[in-house]
Amino acid sequence: MSGVAVATTSELAADAAREVAELGGNAVDCGLAASLFTINTEPGVCALAGGGYVTVWPSNGQPVTIDGNVAVPGQGLPAARRGAATEPVTMAYGGGISTLVGAGTVAVPGTLAAIERAWQRFGSVPWDAIFAPSVRAARDGFPLSTACHYYLGYSGKLIFGRSDDGYGALHADGQLRPAGSRVVVPHLADSLEQIAREGARCFYEGDIAAAISAHCQEAGGLLTAEDLRQYEAIERDALRTRLGAWHIATNPPPAVGGVMLTAMLNAFASEPFVSWDEATVKRLIDVQRACLDYRQRRLDYSDDVPGDAIALLDDIAKGRLQQPSAATVHTSAVDGGGLACAVTASSGYGSGEMPKGTGLWLNNCVGELELNRRGFEAGPVGARLPSNMAPSVARDNGRVLAVGSPGADRITTALQQFFINAVMADMSLEDAVKHPRVHVDMSGAEPKLAAEPGVSLPVVDLPLTRFDDLSMYFGGVGVAGFSKESGFHVAADPRREGGILAFPG
Repeated sequence: MSGVAVATTSELAADAAREVAELGGNAVDCGLAASLFTINTEPGVCALAGGGYVTVWPSNGQPVTIDGNVAVPGQGLPAARRGAATEPVTMAYGGGISTLVGAGTVAVPGTLAAIERAWQRFGSVPWDAIFAPSVRAARDGFPLSTACHYYLGYSGKLIFGRSDDGYGALHADGQLRPAGSRVVVPHLADSLEQIAREGARCFYEGDIAAAISAHCQEAGGLLTAEDLRQYEAIERDALRTRLGAWHIATNPPPAVGGVMLTAMLNAFASEPFVSWDEATVKRLIDVQRACLDYRQRRLDYSDDVPGDAIALLDDIAKGRLQQPSAATVHTSAVDGGGLACAVTASSGYGSGEMPKGTGLWLNNCVGELELNRRGFEAGPVGARLPSNMAPSVARDNGRVLAVGSPGADRITTALQQFFINAVMADMSLEDAVKHPRVHVDMSGAEPKLAAEPGVSLPVVDLPLTRFDDLSMYFGGVGVAGFSKESGFHVAADPRREGGILAFPG
């Protein structure tokens, strides 16, 4: 074993990676163990019955992204059933969020299938070893993180009060448990232990699958046993681009996150970087605005996302880019053998649904309308839903890094600015992560600009929201790097709770 470095969401998740590293685990083993831990111990922020992607670049092979994103449910059901068993919810979270919850919003989950496929292709320790820290935490209880407590302060009763077991795990005497208090989700350890023993198929075809599909069907939802049985993770060639000397590989279509990241990097890199002065920030804002406008006009409603993505990247290459008139977790891991792994997962804002006896919260990705803008007409049954997730890996002559971020539509702009800082401005990983950010918000009727303190802002024709400090609104970049000359480097974003591991082997 040649050592491993991991950047993840908490010190406890980093400890899970360390436990697997001590067994001889490589970057994929450790990254998956940390991801499983955070997915199952960050209630509200993420859950196992959601969607995710794993991007891996072996030292002696080509980069791949394993697509475990959620899919449109409804095998064998009439189209008229779409839209039933849903309830609109509006929260003050994030300045005001409207979403749909209930059994009718549950998409076919794929995170676990992607994790298993990544382990089968690249893992080196036994399957149950990467689950052991999560099973133990679920059995003994885990502390309620500050980030979870913050989100649950808005959603705890509105969304997560829909199941007795879920509500009881998060509340005491009718009040949300304090941050740091110990949470035990009934039956979660049993479900994880069964998956660790039998493999992911029990989630898609066995007892757990039967409980999930029966719950959704009895409540009038769309997800069926056949949806689960037919689901498969898909291995795709990663989308590749170049920035300076670095070759970057990220999530390809039909997801849009990697396309947006690639477009923003290519468009910005068309001119030399000098410093973060007003002119450069203006160029950054213009690039974000143009790329996100293209997404809003074309990609979000496209019947051919790969074709429209190629058209966008071709326009950028030819200098024709026109200016326009919920919750996620991420883990990055590299090892001394040059293997890099980036894992991003999400369950939307949560449907609030928890099938009895499972301890598993279900996603609300069909009802996550600011991302899934087609709503219940998102596509044929089995089609992947839209995603901002963009787990990425990069190489440059003996150096390798894995990077990604949570943060909804801020994922791609956070990663864009990280890569500009790390590659074009030659900052250290730590400085590249903590440098102040801007984000063009296209979610409302009109574009808006959000900015952290320390940015030299130009005069722009956008309403401006100035933040008083670095904010989790702008994502939470986690990056792990290795070079033959200087060893491991790892950085977690100060905007969010994070944990890091540098295990020498």
